[in-house]
Amino acid sequence: MIAANRPRPSAARLLVADSAGAIRHLSRSDLAALLRPGDLVVANDAATFPASLKGKHLRSGKPLEVRLATFTEAGDLHRFHAIAFGEGDYHTPTENRPLPPELASGDRLLLGPLVATVEGLLGHPRLIELRFDGEEAEILTGLARHGRPIQYAHVPDPLALWDVWTSYASRPFAFEPPSAGFALDWRTLVAWQQRGIEVATLTHAAGISSTGDPELDARLPLDEPYVIPESTALAVNTTIERGGRIVAVGTTVVRALESAVIEPGMVIPGDGVASGRIGLDTVLRVTDMVLSGIHEPGESHFELLRAFAADRVLDRVHRAAVEHQYRNHEFGDSLLLERSLRESTTTSDAVA
Repeated sequence: MIAANRPRPSAARLLVADSAGAIRHLSRSDLAALLRPGDLVVANDAATFPASLKGKHLRSGKPLEVRLATFTEAGDLHRFHAIAFGEGDYHTPTENRPLPPELASGDRLLLGPLVATVEGLLGHPRLIELRFDGEEAEILTGLARHGRPIQYAHVPDPLALWDVWTSYASRPFAFEPPSAGFALDWRTLVAWQQRGIEVATLTHAAGISSTGDPELDARLPLDEPYVIPESTALAVNTTIERGGRIVAVGTTVVRALESAVIEPGMVIPGDGVASGRIGLDTVLRVTDMVLSGIHEPGESHFELLRAFAADRVLDRVHRAAVEHQYRNHEFGDSLLLERSLRESTTTSDAVA
């Protein structure tokens, strides 16, 4: 596959795999016509922090980069889990980035206008718990002035903050963009509304997607907080009760909804934490379809898709994506995958 190397590419494409495993190749602009009245689309409205911070390890005087990866406690702007790198920047692939200076509890980091303390190492020299000094307003100001969006080497030009916000982003709560949402524009949202397809949102702290270290990547995704509004929980439960389909925009929405279900067809509102992986052995109790990016086998995002479809279907999806040169990564093309018939409650749920 080809790595998408710039935001908002033109002529984005959509690979569709329905509940029977049939595959279609469409334009992403066709998305508005693919769902049917009574379906509910649930999107992640988290805006993305400028979560990459360059600075200095004060004890050694050496440079480093810190990438905020998740909250230690939901919404607490003082404490984060973070990934640390040595000198360099995003132009170097993460797997080639050097380790940070040797870090220890109590070390102080100067990150532009912000000062932070290493609270502890989390089982790996790159993974740390970090506590910022100052009031929340000072921290937000420091992030806005000094931070940059987390970026990887496949995108050569520097990203602006608006490049990593979806068109419906609300409060900053994500550390990398909930990038499946890049597929949704206002034309699609209006078309769905006109056709009787509802749209609801939740807020999920989409975390870091790659550390460059296989051992650490195997721990991804990290625990990620979410907030499900009462209106969204009601819309989900009502849609399930009347036989409509729940369409998750992105793997973060799948993780949030499946974490918040207390019994099939009953999602509870409020704050929660999505922990652990969704994969082959997961029985989905809420989500019928997922709109995702194009992912490679072995990635945690691809592993989540195994909860929706048999490996033989996903093998065909992957081969089709490679053969037709779909673009992957956060600014790439899209996949609309429906839960397999063997896992559906009816046999009439093929993509309309």
